[in-house]
Amino acid sequence: MSQNEYAILKLMNEYCFRVDAGDFDGFAGLFENGSFHVLGDPAGARSGKQAVLGLLENVTLYDGKPHTKHLLSNVQIDIDDSERLASAQSYITVFQAMPPDFPLQPIFIGHYHDKFEQVEGEWRFKSREISPDLVGDLSRHRADMS
Repeated sequence: MSQNEYAILKLMNEYCFRVDAGDFDGFAGLFENGSFHVLGDPAGARSGKQAVLGLLENVTLYDGKPHTKHLLSNVQIDIDDSERLASAQSYITVFQAMPPDFPLQPIFIGHYHDKFEQVEGEWRFKSREISPDLVGDLSRHRADMS
């Protein structure tokens, strides 16, 4: 794995770590210069930190965390010849548990399509598009879906 591929993979993982930790400000900050779009969302793509932060208003927190684990798999990263732009795709599986009444289960399985750019030696999200392929019980994850 090249240094650029590693930096991009680390950024993709940081997304998962921040949302699972309830660090929504840090999560939204990953899109300060990028956009975030869930296919099928009538509101369309959101661009910038504040717009992405607004997407998280309905996420239910328990002691400051959503009690989820975002697991990436099938990660494929492609860097262009200039080494300034890259794209990636991966699968995402989100698990959640709220014992005793909500046992561990997958609540979302989707496909991430990402674009990245390198600015001043640092990789950042240019866009993330999420295809929600299989959706389970989101009632404990989002207040607007209970």
